[in-house]
Amino acid sequence: MAWGVRGARGSRGTRRPARLRGASLPPLALLLVAALAGCGSSGDSDGGSGDGRGPEKARITVGTMPVADTAPLEMAMRKGFFKAEGLTVRTTTLSGGAESVSRLRAGALDISFGNYVSYFLAHANKAIDVRIVADAFQSAPRTHAVLVKKDSPVKTLKDLQDKRIGVNTKRNISALLVKKAGKAEGASFDDDKNFAEVDMPNMETALKSGSVDAVQAVEPFVSAIEKSGTGRVVADLGKPPTAGFPIAGYAATASFAEENPKTVAAFQRAMARAQKQAANRSTVVDTLPDYTKITADQAAQLHLGGYPVALDPARLRQVVELMREFGYVKREIDVEPLLVRTGP
Repeated sequence: MAWGVRGARGSRGTRRPARLRGASLPPLALLLVAALAGCGSSGDSDGGSGDGRGPEKARITVGTMPVADTAPLEMAMRKGFFKAEGLTVRTTTLSGGAESVSRLRAGALDISFGNYVSYFLAHANKAIDVRIVADAFQSAPRTHAVLVKKDSPVKTLKDLQDKRIGVNTKRNISALLVKKAGKAEGASFDDDKNFAEVDMPNMETALKSGSVDAVQAVEPFVSAIEKSGTGRVVADLGKPPTAGFPIAGYAATASFAEENPKTVAAFQRAMARAQKQAANRSTVVDTLPDYTKITADQAAQLHLGGYPVALDPARLRQVVELMREFGYVKREIDVEPLLVRTGP
């Protein structure tokens, strides 16, 4: 059974080439890769409010990814939550956290979905003065997993210690979760030797070709690879020691957040409304077919994580602590000043 994801639809969408690795794509990847070229938009306004009461910038561009984590963003667009706040949201689909950082820095995005490791690492390295404006997703069983070929002799993460694991971006949440889970099994992984960058839609190809021995995938890709018969889960990263881990959020540059506080607050209100609704699994399941090529029945089978409504510095410090444990950062990162927490 083929599963796939496509880009968000919208009246003002454009297309850009997707980053690809691998010479040929199986049916699964051909369906999924369409998402990496998609954009969409919601609302109608282009300029800021003339009376000073509305958002400073009414039309914003938001980076997203074709994963279950971003269902509330899609819900907020389709249900008019952004429009109710005076915002027109245009989305651009990204391949990973590194692209999110580079596009925010270049001003190509106003706000972007991305994993916390990439954001905190970029901030620590002074690549970007980041501000987290909204939480997005936390892990749960089988939302993040390491998969190997169905006939692979690999049984545990320790068996992968001297092998190559495909991740969508090196030194991000994917690699960090693998390293933490591996440590619990007595295994250690080197970021350069053990990890190879493979875009999510190409992970089935990578497993089939043998260019990597395993992949770290997220939903809906975990279920897609399993359903296709290509791979099997060898490690569930949504279980201890990384259960309920803060995965991703929405970020902006410090300058954008400071210059557009009403715009950020409007985005936050719309997303909080959507995140609350995402607590009802059926709303997420109903949304997934709107921006993916999976059917309602297939969406109902996916493993979903949590959609936090509010930013919690205590939770996000877990990310920094894990980054320090594995040497991603040498110094403590004070999370509190990086969070934009406005009132209703």
